[in-house]
Amino acid sequence: MNKVTRCNWVSEDPLYQKYHDEEWGRPVLDSQLLFAKLCLEGQQAGLSWITVLKKQKNYEAAFFDFVPSKIVEMTEDDIELLMTNTGLIRHRLKLNAIVKNAKAYLLIQEEQSFSDYVWAFTEGKTIRGEVDGNQEECAAVAKKMSKDLKKRGFTFVGETICYAFMQAVGIVNDHAKTCFCYQEVSELAR
Repeated sequence: MNKVTRCNWVSEDPLYQKYHDEEWGRPVLDSQLLFAKLCLEGQQAGLSWITVLKKQKNYEAAFFDFVPSKIVEMTEDDIELLMTNTGLIRHRLKLNAIVKNAKAYLLIQEEQSFSDYVWAFTEGKTIRGEVDGNQEECAAVAKKMSKDLKKRGFTFVGETICYAFMQAVGIVNDHAKTCFCYQEVSELAR
């Protein structure tokens, strides 16, 4: 049986492998899916990604499949109820961030699609990541994205979260060159 070579951060967990193999690093253009992924990345702050990944379905259920127009209707009572949900990361600021981010997302959508907005940071192109020695450009883009998102009212969007988001949605290709996904994702690049 041939062993597949993946990025070294991927554990033996089948859910993690599926995420890496089928989602991570592939360009995402759907605005609502980009919003969902940004919100989930914010939930990761201080935790491992697998923790969030294992709770993703619970987040989708709790936050109306990440439909921003429904999320903005949530009240403090709704958040209080979510604080008792063991299927979520029960961190009030993180849960409130999803509501705040939905409001900010809708304001961006009034101007342009959220997809056009986030992809504009790299002029609509996938950029090579740190694995290709491109640390400075990647860090600069993450910093610029973080600053602009915060200016627009988003929270839990620091530079590290923005960089992880860019990796996850294919704005940055950071698959290891030895990873079986590297070439495929390179060919999918915008």
